[in-house]
Amino acid sequence: MTVPESTYRVQLRPEFTFTDAAGLAGYLRDLGIGALYASPVLDATPGSTHGYDVVDPTRARPELGGEDARRELSAKLKEAGLGLVVDIVPNHMSVEVPKANRFWWDVLEHGRDSRYAAFFDVDWARGPILLPVLGDDDAVADLSVEDGELAYYDHRFPIAPGTGGGTPQEVHERQHYRLIGWRRGNAELTYRRFFDITNLAAVRVEDPTVFAETHGEVLRWVADGDVTGLRVDHPDGLADPGGYFRRLRENAPGAWIVAEKILHPGEPLPQSWPVDGTTGYDALREIAGVFVDPAGEPGFTELANELGVKTGYHRVEAEARRLVTDRILVAEVRRIAALLRDVDAEQARQAVAETMIAFPVYRSYLPEGAAHWAAAIAGARQARPDLAGALEALDAQVRAEPEGELATRIQQTSGMVVAKGTEDTTFYRYTRFAALNEVGGNPDRFGLDVEEFHRLAAEREAGHPAAMTTLTTHDTKRSEDTRARMAVLAEVPGEFADAVRRWTASHGIDEPSLNLLAWQTLVSTWPIEPARLRDYLDKAAKEAKLRTSWTDHDEAFEEAVAAWPDAVVDDPDVAAFVARIERPGWSNSLGQKLVQLTAPGVPDVYQGTELWDFSLVDPDNRRPVDYAVRRELLARIADGELPEIDASGAAKLLVVHKALKLRQEHPALFHGYRPLRAEGVAAEHCLAYTRSAGLAVAVTRLPVGLEAAGGWRDTVLPLPDGVWTDVLTGRDATPDVATLFDRYPVALLVRGDA
Repeated sequence: MTVPESTYRVQLRPEFTFTDAAGLAGYLRDLGIGALYASPVLDATPGSTHGYDVVDPTRARPELGGEDARRELSAKLKEAGLGLVVDIVPNHMSVEVPKANRFWWDVLEHGRDSRYAAFFDVDWARGPILLPVLGDDDAVADLSVEDGELAYYDHRFPIAPGTGGGTPQEVHERQHYRLIGWRRGNAELTYRRFFDITNLAAVRVEDPTVFAETHGEVLRWVADGDVTGLRVDHPDGLADPGGYFRRLRENAPGAWIVAEKILHPGEPLPQSWPVDGTTGYDALREIAGVFVDPAGEPGFTELANELGVKTGYHRVEAEARRLVTDRILVAEVRRIAALLRDVDAEQARQAVAETMIAFPVYRSYLPEGAAHWAAAIAGARQARPDLAGALEALDAQVRAEPEGELATRIQQTSGMVVAKGTEDTTFYRYTRFAALNEVGGNPDRFGLDVEEFHRLAAEREAGHPAAMTTLTTHDTKRSEDTRARMAVLAEVPGEFADAVRRWTASHGIDEPSLNLLAWQTLVSTWPIEPARLRDYLDKAAKEAKLRTSWTDHDEAFEEAVAAWPDAVVDDPDVAAFVARIERPGWSNSLGQKLVQLTAPGVPDVYQGTELWDFSLVDPDNRRPVDYAVRRELLARIADGELPEIDASGAAKLLVVHKALKLRQEHPALFHGYRPLRAEGVAAEHCLAYTRSAGLAVAVTRLPVGLEAAGGWRDTVLPLPDGVWTDVLTGRDATPDVATLFDRYPVALLVRGDA
């Protein structure tokens, strides 16, 4: 199996193609990376900036350069000694431009007789496929027939053989589909989709023929040695994730395979999955959490309550999930409820909804994970005792037929309810302390102590040492450096609360949760361009669905939010506060990065984050990266420069480069895990561990509290016998922590005989 020492994620798009990625091969080799990790590379919706909207899984995307450029990329990476990990999307395909997806076009043209009818999860029993693309139902009058196709402005749809003739409306009525008003989609859709995105139709990869057709090209690349690893997007949406991974492993026995499985705290990865681990959100939660001061919780709770922000996390989460089941995924819930036998239709709908709302994790995988299913049923019974009979029937039918359609559909849909309700709604409503509002995170738990971090790191080394670890991805709500600076606020809750009171009095946003989120965002990304902050707050407000949303706009409120950034970004009081937390934020950034790069797992570096990167949620985190600057700084570091910790971010590049090169050149050092414990008055501010007997890592945590208490003073870090050298500075290490950290707040130590 080809397990990379590390990966570097790049976001491919028409403006950054296979050829552009190939141009990074030398830089990534010099940085110390083991494999380039690419966003989806198969043909996608024209103009797509992310590639998750695949339209043809049988060919490399022409807008990225096509097959020839893909092969050239592979050759360049092999020449540089790098692997290639590609992101694959088995759950859905884009149908936004029907003609771009030949599979979907054929289904629309021929209906159930299409050779591709089994590709998509269509409820054929409900009649023609409903396509919610019209402005409203009356817009059917705007249909026309052009070049033998049914047209709605610039949208084109096929006309089935023998159904032409007559008015466009008459032609429309004879097709295997119906165009309806877009607002009807959530309640009436007749095909399964990705979350609430009607343009992404679910694909039935549980069918061996569909699997072969949609995976054949990528698997050919694996067999040819061009692709060494696979990152699997959203497996929880599949009918049978375990069966899918077993089939994938059978067809790619030598590939490194990681699953985008979001694990809740304490949730194990299903042990029957033949994968190397997750894509690392569990590691992100643990690494970021150990840099958050739990003592800050009361101050933030008090501030949130004072401002009118709800602080009952589970109640906020339940409300948000109910919004999803009752208004957004209505069609999916109804389709599931119809499968429950001998129960009143409305009672069945409510029982299904309440069960998914109560899921403690994204989904269960019956018969594996039966405890999670039981917890969901128990939670639903507690919330709705009046549904006891329907819930008993639901539980009995699912347990009796764990591979039946009811069990399958409710399990693959519960993940959508959790993700949409929690990540995409609750995280924008429950804004008490936003550094915790991260994919895979638990905002109700304020930080992680050192001993628990050690336990979890040791478990990863024992169970999934080749799992990916990450701090930033294309899906994170904020980048690692934004989160690291925000974590400093937990050490100064009183100062921040006083500042927010002052700022809100003069420039408050008239929605409490967004107001508190906005001030946290401003200080953690400052100096940020008003346009970037404006776009972020617009998205945050609409995701929260409190005063406005993507579908029901409060124009006056949106205008007020749009005006806010220009009013606050140049505030000298904000600048002064940021100056207070900036350096501790840099310390957190360096600490968490070194831990991620050296702790158990395969570390991923998200594009550009080898320097400071104060990005927000997508699309902000997909902005172009200035590689010229990074190449120049790397050359200077390679020549021996030890940069200062300043706004350039060169100190972070030093940490990234030195840690990655050590992994690349001495992989044997990165095995095992054992805690190291500092001793002395400031011992709690040091997180340290050894990997092999010859490698030790030490970092600073909670730097504000450390300084306030008088620094390290007599604190020591007893090291195993031998002469130890700090790879970052080239100096011999000393047990005296103040001396060890006098240049950088982190140390990467190698014993002389290693």
